[in-house]
Amino acid sequence: MGEPCERAACSPAAGIKEGADRESWDTPLGFLEGARMDNRSNVSFLQLLKNINLERADGMQGDSSDVVRIVISLVYSVVCALGLVGNLLVLYLMKSKQGWRKSSINLFVTSLAVTDLQFVLTLPFWAVENALDFNWLFGKAMCKIVSYVTAMNMYASVFFLTAMSVARYRSVASALKNQRRGDPLGGCCSAKWLCALIWLSAVLASLPHAIFSTTATVFDDVLCLVKFPEGQGSNAQFWLGLYHIQKVLLGFVVPLIIISLCYLRLVRFISDKHVGSTCSGPSIKRRSKVTRSVSIVVLSFFLCWLPNQALTTWGILIKLNVVHFSNEYFLSQVYFFPISVCLAHSNSCLNPILYCLMRREFRKALKNLLWRITSPSLTTMRPFTDTTKPEKEEQALRAVMPVQPVPAAPRPAAVQPEVAY
Repeated sequence: MGEPCERAACSPAAGIKEGADRESWDTPLGFLEGARMDNRSNVSFLQLLKNINLERADGMQGDSSDVVRIVISLVYSVVCALGLVGNLLVLYLMKSKQGWRKSSINLFVTSLAVTDLQFVLTLPFWAVENALDFNWLFGKAMCKIVSYVTAMNMYASVFFLTAMSVARYRSVASALKNQRRGDPLGGCCSAKWLCALIWLSAVLASLPHAIFSTTATVFDDVLCLVKFPEGQGSNAQFWLGLYHIQKVLLGFVVPLIIISLCYLRLVRFISDKHVGSTCSGPSIKRRSKVTRSVSIVVLSFFLCWLPNQALTTWGILIKLNVVHFSNEYFLSQVYFFPISVCLAHSNSCLNPILYCLMRREFRKALKNLLWRITSPSLTTMRPFTDTTKPEKEEQALRAVMPVQPVPAAPRPAAVQPEVAY
């Protein structure tokens, strides 16, 4: 029972059906040499699960009943539909409004929409897999591709959210210090290089999925797994633990720290610099709305990812023998991890709402688009133009960057930078 075997076929079928350990964005499955889940075995299933050298690639953990599996598949389908509609709308509006694409923040919004769109396109594969009791029907090549695209776009999405928070903060700091508006990242060209760097980082961070994702037949079930090599001098469980540490740090802890610091400093700037008249009602309302918008952004990221990453961290401690495998851990993987994965995936359909549709000019453009669709015969009376403008009170509450950056010019002393949506 000591070491994981190198062949997937030596794993018990119950490894998936009776409680396979699944991790963070991928699901591990313990393969123990000579293990037999029969009445004569004195080895508990909890001992079996502690020794892990494989990981399923979709991010689910634990034993799921038929009802739970079907519900998860339905949730994936709903998230996919909402994500497709929301992100396609964002891309369409960005393409239609030429001037909106001249700032770095809008380039990040577009890139985030592309990232989330690619991610939600992988959800139908995982929905089918869950509905079929984790049986993978699409072959080894698609296992590698879907697993890799899923992980890569999760990293990219988080990285773009982080870049947007930094851009917002720098925009506010620049506006309040220099008394002018401008692109805080030095222009759209610099933002394009940053986008390329973000994509490269996501590609490199997801390489283990491209290298180690594979299919394995376990008692007539074909599974899509992430299998780290096990051999002399190589401890697959240790490497899997290290990879999950990378996921937690790069995919949650570091971005959360950066996002929180940027938005906390943003709110502090608004308060300390007294944007607008300190005693005026509109100014107080602006600061209140900025604070509320910032809180929504930070809390949505935190709440969507915290449960998933917390359970992943627990699994890391077990893999590295820091804490013992327990029945509580097993039950958390069985019942709570599926919910945490669905919650994390839902972030991809929340992003279009939080980062686009909360901006007034996007809402107006969307209304114009819907008006055109529902009243095509009247479009000549109310064309869909690029002249949508926010109300004066909302000008400080759109995006961090101006819709159309303006050259530096003398401005009144009371500068009201665009700091939220």
